[in-house]
Amino acid sequence: MAYSEKLADRIRERFNELRHVEEKTMMGGLVFMYNGKMCVGVMKDELMCRIDKNFHAQAIVKKGCRTMDFTNRPMIGYVLVDESGIKSKKDFDYWIDLSLAHNKDAKASKKTGTRKTLLKRGKK
Repeated sequence: MAYSEKLADRIRERFNELRHVEEKTMMGGLVFMYNGKMCVGVMKDELMCRIDKNFHAQAIVKKGCRTMDFTNRPMIGYVLVDESGIKSKKDFDYWIDLSLAHNKDAKASKKTGTRKTLLKRGKK
């Protein structure tokens, strides 16, 4: 099991009423895109949240929360929350709400050109 289906189902249930939600497999886990921007995800059995960088230091002192460290590079603005930090509905909703609030101001990642577009530009 690459990621917790149980946790993914909790997110799906919470996002059920939202429009413009996509699921993508990414980084060995599952990512939920909202309005074309990465919002939350599941990495193994942890909740990944994209949050405001200015709130990062306050977030990582909360129960079960740590900085996302992908390929030995800490990613400020991304946190992982283990089961102890999302056990209750209230705690789970806190992290989801925090990520959804930041999504309004978050920037979408740059789209890479498709092969067809790159060939038009003379690149392979």
